[in-house]
Amino acid sequence: MPGSQQYCTFLLDGHLFGVEVRQVQEVLRYQALTRVPLASPVVRGLINLRGQIVPALDLRRRLELPERAAEEQPLNVVVATDDGPVSFLVDQIGDVLEVGEEQFEAAPNTLRGPLRQLIGGAYKLPERLLLVLEPETLIGPAATT
Repeated sequence: MPGSQQYCTFLLDGHLFGVEVRQVQEVLRYQALTRVPLASPVVRGLINLRGQIVPALDLRRRLELPERAAEEQPLNVVVATDDGPVSFLVDQIGDVLEVGEEQFEAAPNTLRGPLRQLIGGAYKLPERLLLVLEPETLIGPAATT
């Protein structure tokens, strides 16, 4: 489909989010985290990815969504960034979706808080919105302070 994009999708607090497939390195089940003393609450810890140490950011905390229930274990979406891989902790993994540019809308004006700066736009799907996240923005200074 000309003018289309593919997104790796995932759920956070019932909302559908996506990151461009080309930015996703891999998707993993829950991995044990090593806590980092004095780190931002968004940085839940570090995971060992085949010998490579990767920071794990809790996207619920980054997007100021309600905390995940204690018994629910997050999944990892590992994305490639300019500074190396970063794991985003999410509730549930969705499908890879291909969407057309005619479905794209700028970020809604109704978004408040950190979402306003972190959402790159939205795709109107038949039954819901796909909110597009930009990994480089998610790992910016606000995530680690």
